[in-house]
Amino acid sequence: MNAWVLIANASEARLFQTERVGAALECMKEFSHPESREKGSELTSDRPGHAQSKGIGHGAMVESSEPKDREADRFASELARELNKGRMAKAFRKLVLVAAPRFYGRLNNHLDGNTRAMVTNNIQKDFTAYDARDLPGRLKECVNR
Repeated sequence: MNAWVLIANASEARLFQTERVGAALECMKEFSHPESREKGSELTSDRPGHAQSKGIGHGAMVESSEPKDREADRFASELARELNKGRMAKAFRKLVLVAAPRFYGRLNNHLDGNTRAMVTNNIQKDFTAYDARDLPGRLKECVNR
């Protein structure tokens, strides 16, 4: 197979291989990260935020990211490791990334430069709800625009 296609959002992903974009897809692996679907209050008991300092002045920022953002970032890192590993093993020649817009940025930040260079198409849409039979047509539509 020539190309890998990753279909992802912050809580689930499927990794496919194909001969070319628009051809039949073979599912290689499915990923799930249910923590990204949980409420922030369920993810941590110590909520990040400001700590008030004594005396005159401003509060100090303890941590800036929300629990859901941290979980989405962890999942993006896991997926990027899988893609980086595949590139190093020469398992694909082309990489197509299809991810929800906010999650795409997180995923892209975790890819190493060599893997990022192999991305031939990036589609910032959430296609995770589509059946594998419907995906080739959707991908072809997005690539041929």
